Amino acid sequence: MQRHRLSQDPVSRLALWARRVALFSIPVVLLSIIIVRSGFLEIVPALATFGGALFLAVVAVLLALAAFVVIWREGLQGLGQAVTAVMISAMILAYPTFLGIRGYRLPAINDITTDPIDPPRFEAIARLRSRDANPVTYAGLRAAELQRSAWPDIETLNVSATPQEAYDAASAVMTKRKWRIVDARPPVVGRREGHIEAVARTPIMGFRDDVVVRVRQSEDGARVDARSASRYGLRDFGTNASRLRALLEDIDDAAGEEKSPKKAAPKPAKSNQPPAKGARPDSSRR
Repeated sequence: MQRHRLSQDPVSRLALWARRVALFSIPVVLLSIIIVRSGFLEIVPALATFGGALFLAVVAVLLALAAFVVIWREGLQGLGQAVTAVMISAMILAYPTFLGIRGYRLPAINDITTDPIDPPRFEAIARLRSRDANPVTYAGLRAAELQRSAWPDIETLNVSATPQEAYDAASAVMTKRKWRIVDARPPVVGRREGHIEAVARTPIMGFRDDVVVRVRQSEDGARVDARSASRYGLRDFGTNASRLRALLEDIDDAAGEEKSPKKAAPKPAKSNQPPAKGARPDSSRR
């Protein structure tokens, strides 16, 4: 009996390599995140590793597109491998592409403050920054003009609470956000202002950004100013402005809660009337 062998079309080598390169880019991305969050190495190796992962993802897309053409023309197999490569690469490239588009529309600044004329100063954090980090000195009026045009709502927070209450509210909010408090000095009326310095991290990569909050006494209560600055890079892609906006809103809410007095539960009124006939005496008086 003669056996007929079913001929099977070969798999496109381009499709196979596209999937391999895309899969290899995943551990490279994870490695870059580990480097940043662990703090064992400086930011430059982490960015180089992350850039290598993005390059691999782009190469995988190009190989997959070439595989689509070969599969269409020669009738080869490997469509699933090519599609997998495109999907993996798209997931890796999606967030950096979003940041790139967002950063192109926003001004090239990395330091946001509510008081450009007299911005809160980094003191303890200035000693933590490495030499290749951004300077702690505020960029000046040019940066203030760019900030005002992009985020006009970032301004000083005035609360009717006392400086101590505003300081406690700011400290509680920053602690709740799990920022690392580097320096904390409560206000002393007539002697010094409240001052809190902390280190925050970006959600995905975990880049370190520095935050400082200043609390001063005002005529109606307290004046809260804040500043958020990126340690590295010329652009912050709107991260510092979003952080300050959320921080000031939470401090405003927390300061209002601390100022409002807690209402005590009403006590039951005592009755002077004698108990009714046949009624049992209250067991709590036994």
